[in-house]
Amino acid sequence: MGFSAPVRAALWMSGALFSFMVMAVSGRELSAELETYHILFFRSVIGVVLIGALISYYGTHLLKTQHLIRHGLRNIAHYAGQYGWFYGLAYISLAEVIAIEFTTPVWTALFAFFLIGERLTAARLIALTLGLAGLVMILRPSTEGMNPAALAVLAGAVGYAFSYIQTKSLSATDAPLTILFYMTVMQLPFGLVPSVLDWRLPSLEMMPWVVLVGITAMTAHYCMTRAFKLADATVVVPMDFLRLPLIMAVGFIVYQESVDIWVLAGAVVMFSGNLINVRAEQKKLRV
Repeated sequence: MGFSAPVRAALWMSGALFSFMVMAVSGRELSAELETYHILFFRSVIGVVLIGALISYYGTHLLKTQHLIRHGLRNIAHYAGQYGWFYGLAYISLAEVIAIEFTTPVWTALFAFFLIGERLTAARLIALTLGLAGLVMILRPSTEGMNPAALAVLAGAVGYAFSYIQTKSLSATDAPLTILFYMTVMQLPFGLVPSVLDWRLPSLEMMPWVVLVGITAMTAHYCMTRAFKLADATVVVPMDFLRLPLIMAVGFIVYQESVDIWVLAGAVVMFSGNLINVRAEQKKLRV
């Protein structure tokens, strides 16, 4: 007897969670030898190979698009998001990186309001308020300033938010593989130029991490997409927030990182706001 859709969604999300954790650890390990732009360059190289193979299998008709400029805007923002995320992995705890990344829905809602005219409902305003409150708890700004790496991750979350808005628009006309193809091809030169100016190859010991960071970048998003197709966001989103306690455990076991109660508390506040908004959206769809 086959599994129900929610169970299958949970299994796909388990794959996404595992992929995200492996990608975070891979990024941390590679940062010992490589700069952030090197990591993103090699990640794009592997992505081009993987997506190129899929395009060859499913057909080159997937290369057609009428929105090259929009793809370009999306990938500039997405590259900035990745850069902030991987840069943060080298300098702050894994848990703090993931927790700050969870502010992405806040910035996505704001971009949706200002750029495509989506309404700021009461539930979305609550999510925005709790999201910002959780962010303050995590960053704990003081007169001494904030950690530059944390600010880089925060800027990356804003970049991810803008790219999500563009993805939503592009998905109406372009297939997911088309979007992924232009993502890997367009972002390759972004990392290539600085990498050539400061060229270095990863050591043999680091090559497995290079391969893992490239593969998990694809599998994480693929698994999450499959999960969203099988179940409501009310099932998928809470599972995504399991990334924080899981990555806290990985950080503690592998890197002896302490558990910061403020980071955990801030993430819980943000999660509460997101869950309120997701539930409100689901109720609206059932009306």
